[in-house]
Amino acid sequence: MTWRTRTRTTTRTTARASTASKTGATALALAMSLACGVLTACDTLTEAGGASGGEGADHGRQAPLPVRKGDAASGLPQALVRQQPDWRPCEGDGWSCAEVKVPLDYADPDGETISLALIRREAGDQDKRIGSLLFNFGGPGGSGVQTLPGFAPEFETLGARYDLVSFDPRGVAKSSGVVCRSDREQEDAATRVDLTPDTPVEEAAYFRDAESFGAGCAARSGRMLPHVGTADAARDLDLIRHVLGDRKLSYFGISYGTELGGTYAHLFPGNVGRTVLDAVVDPTADAIGHARNQTTGFQRALDNYLAGRGEDPAAGSQRIARLLDRIDQRPLPADDGRELNQSLALTGIVMALYSETLWPKLTEALEEADQRGRGSKLLALSDRYNDRDEKGHYSTQSHSQRAISCADSKGRPSPAEARALLPEFRKISPVFGEFLAWDTAGWCAKWPVPGERLTPEASAPGAGPILVVGTTGDPATPYEGARRMADELGEGVGVLLTNKGEGHGGYSPENRCVTEVVDAYLLNGTVPRDGKTCG
Repeated sequence: MTWRTRTRTTTRTTARASTASKTGATALALAMSLACGVLTACDTLTEAGGASGGEGADHGRQAPLPVRKGDAASGLPQALVRQQPDWRPCEGDGWSCAEVKVPLDYADPDGETISLALIRREAGDQDKRIGSLLFNFGGPGGSGVQTLPGFAPEFETLGARYDLVSFDPRGVAKSSGVVCRSDREQEDAATRVDLTPDTPVEEAAYFRDAESFGAGCAARSGRMLPHVGTADAARDLDLIRHVLGDRKLSYFGISYGTELGGTYAHLFPGNVGRTVLDAVVDPTADAIGHARNQTTGFQRALDNYLAGRGEDPAAGSQRIARLLDRIDQRPLPADDGRELNQSLALTGIVMALYSETLWPKLTEALEEADQRGRGSKLLALSDRYNDRDEKGHYSTQSHSQRAISCADSKGRPSPAEARALLPEFRKISPVFGEFLAWDTAGWCAKWPVPGERLTPEASAPGAGPILVVGTTGDPATPYEGARRMADELGEGVGVLLTNKGEGHGGYSPENRCVTEVVDAYLLNGTVPRDGKTCG
């Protein structure tokens, strides 16, 4: 389990007590992008100028991925280039589903193919249709096919002129989804592993579970593991764009979807249309840097929550840390004969910090645990984060999430390196620091395939303006990452919009300022001033 970047849709659906899709412990992510139609050029946008060639700093990182001047269809078999999706009704009124074939390995384009699942609702006003707007809701590992219909009401304005389209990325759900553990029994056993080991025995069990997870992935999905990384997913995006008939990619990426969008912009800068990246993953952060960012972000969100209750954040954090220590020593009874251990309690707290609408539930859950000695409410929040349903079944989103992350990152901190981080991370956060320090080593421990790079490459010289939305109280993708993404994309490409607020992601019906700015950009090409602030 990790807090990579839960999809924004999951936490917001949870806040509404509905049934959004989300991996067992995934992250919030929303990013929007608008592409031009087949016969319409998007190169000239208002206010911010057109394409720019600013180079992003490389921070001493690995050599950048090769920039493609054409598209992903170049060099592919004609059967893939000319394929026509067979759209069929699905998922309720107005929605259609189809499949697109892509190479399993882009280095072997004539070899094996896999199918990607797509979903679409056509633009309401066909006379004013702009093109397709492709969504990735984050994770990694989130199912766009399951998620988009539930959140389409938030995009009604955009859906009037765009075909709303999403997909299950390779290795996810209906697109040859990665499976690493059997349902329920193995998943439940994993939740009993102490994620903040205090003894050699607990530490050994922690890393044994991590290694077992990777071995299970290799046994059940070994063929897919080398080919589920973000760079291949970005190539899939471009082939999808080509098959849909769009001259440029219109894209809305959230959370991990911003990493995918930045990678796409780097690989295919000439094919970037109107693109929105919301709840932004820091492209300059390696495995340890990402954990440090999240330690800072979740503690900041917890401080804001405590201050909102009129409690001193430092004192309140220590109070919660002491509660977690007590639960570590003696788990709390919960409903259906289950127990709340420290790891599940911590996960429940994290779940509630993704959205300010869940703060009242966090208060109730902490009071129940601290004052009544019961863990039912924190366990319910944890179950939602872990995508455990009422019958005890889990989705496989967390499997896909981990497989994609480990295929991407070659950073493999050792247990000794994780141990050495503990003092620093505890200082940043007495509540979340230990978990996120250990997670740097446990997440990809002895992973069966090597990672591709240390950090994602997002420099996109020659691309048009990309709107980057950062929220100051975002716990999972702290605001600083949005600034760095805008810088990495390059001068004249990355356009930063600051949202002063709480939660993971800024675009929502409740946030009129952000929504109006984003809609004006996607619908009319109106680029805001770089550095504009909402709130």
